[in-house]
Amino acid sequence: MRVALSLPGLAAAAVIALCPAAHGAHAAGSPADKRAPPLPRAGIIKTGGVTTTPYGWLDFCNRYESECRGGLSPAADIALTAGSWHLIRAVNAKVNADIEPLSDMQHWGTMDQWDLPGDGYGDCEDYVLLKRKLLIAAGLPRQALLVTIVKDEQGEGHAVLTAKTDHGEFVLDNMRDKIRPWNEVPYRFVKRQSQEDPNVWIQIGEPTSAPATVSR
Repeated sequence: MRVALSLPGLAAAAVIALCPAAHGAHAAGSPADKRAPPLPRAGIIKTGGVTTTPYGWLDFCNRYESECRGGLSPAADIALTAGSWHLIRAVNAKVNADIEPLSDMQHWGTMDQWDLPGDGYGDCEDYVLLKRKLLIAAGLPRQALLVTIVKDEQGEGHAVLTAKTDHGEFVLDNMRDKIRPWNEVPYRFVKRQSQEDPNVWIQIGEPTSAPATVSR
């Protein structure tokens, strides 16, 4: 039997994850600074116009209204530092390790239900929603943590979290622990949340049919 996870506890753990890097910071120009590995860089995703909102997000917002509030606000990127990169990697690894994959049909008896995996089980969009929640709780800007729909190598629908930073855009994926630049993952990007409004979705790249469900 899986032990139910405490979402507030996970949020606290996410905030604590940043502390070692922050407390261990050295003055700029110190020898320790010079030994620090360079921060990663990635390209920028080309986005298009407004497109349809996934049913799963609309249904999720009906059940978790507080997760979808925000309205119109200026776009903001994550300032990528050793501390923020450590936090993003820590949350990605923790959620991937703590959540057991389970399809919506097995979990809820329906083809596509987006949820926060408080019972320790979930599929791709549930991992994404929890990572988003924890990173926002840890202080990263909501406008830079974007639920993103892609098609995988088999053309099946899949959800990932895009972290938009001042060093480019990176993908947090339940299918792999390593966080990679968006242009280095084997996916066809379809659409994602607008930075300005989480309830508006925008097209990515050339138009393509959206997957009916996201399920991995």
